[in-house]
Amino acid sequence: MGDNLIGLGVIGCGGFGLFALQQFAQVPGVKFVAMAGTHRPAALAAAARFGVENDDNLETLFQRDDVDLIYIATPPFLHHAQAMAALEAGKHVIVEKPLAMTVAQADELVAKARQRDRLLVANLMQRYNPLFDKVSRLIEGRMLGEVLHGTFENYASDENLPASHWFWDPSKSGGIFIEHGVHFFDMFAGWLGSGRVESAQVGTRPGTTIEEHVQSTVRYGAVPWVNFYHGFHQTGRMDRQELRLVFERGDITLHDWVPTRLQIRAVVDERQSRELSDLLPGARLDVVEPYGGKDRSCRGRGHEYDVYQKIDLAFGDGQAKSPLYSKLLRAMMADQVAWIRDRNHRRVVTEANGRDSLVTACAADALAHPQRDRLAETGR
Repeated sequence: MGDNLIGLGVIGCGGFGLFALQQFAQVPGVKFVAMAGTHRPAALAAAARFGVENDDNLETLFQRDDVDLIYIATPPFLHHAQAMAALEAGKHVIVEKPLAMTVAQADELVAKARQRDRLLVANLMQRYNPLFDKVSRLIEGRMLGEVLHGTFENYASDENLPASHWFWDPSKSGGIFIEHGVHFFDMFAGWLGSGRVESAQVGTRPGTTIEEHVQSTVRYGAVPWVNFYHGFHQTGRMDRQELRLVFERGDITLHDWVPTRLQIRAVVDERQSRELSDLLPGARLDVVEPYGGKDRSCRGRGHEYDVYQKIDLAFGDGQAKSPLYSKLLRAMMADQVAWIRDRNHRRVVTEANGRDSLVTACAADALAHPQRDRLAETGR
């Protein structure tokens, strides 16, 4: 597209697609120019709002000279074919998570994108959250010692997911690990490195075939296990999430699935108190218990510690999720646009994030369905 603008085309634009599109269109240098492949009311409303046409023919979208970047917001089972067609047409691609339904499909897309020197990225925006960076620096600086354990508990709403919704059909969504879990597998890999799935389970809603909750344990390196639980069974008003990392001298808790606030409970010395205050300026630090004299000495995990207080530290204003989510989507798009313009730009999220998080999700899904996989192997 001329005038140094990047023309954005969209495939599929339901409720979330419209939410994301409104953010992407605000990024300087990006212009929303075309939409294709959907007649959902939300998509037609978006087309009318932005003054673009909604074309049934995807090929028309792929051949438009004014479209440089295509955002794919369709259900997961369509991602591979649509992203491949867009890449073959020479377009850059941002695809909703997951990148594809299988690792083999993801590898095909990554290879095609590299062959054509085109952008390919799944919309994994969690790493753009300032709290993600705060936790990374806390871990790297060993401010609370080594990470020993982690949990992510996701009690999600199914209020807008009727039994007929594609979300419940594994052939269309991939299941909860693949459709939803990739966000959090990617987050923890960013903090702890690559992980290995050691166990996984799936639970079915009584009297139905709906798989409404899953859980898995992933081991990162030699020590930390992280337990992931995702359940879609709550009313919208009770939708809630909590992420916790346990260290040698305390723990940190992040609230909400797009974390908006952080809490630290720990025993610390003077230097560690200063490091935490520098890392989290403006945090409220409450002294739960001060220590002096011989009471400063304590022991844990075979180590001797000299601490002068137990603290409860709160950081973040607990802002509403949607405004923060909007900000992260704009940051993700701006980062990818910078790479389109300059291949030397180092992105926060690349094609590897979509591929590697899918590896973990697929491994968890396979472990959770051993009988299904055995039947597939025998052909019965």
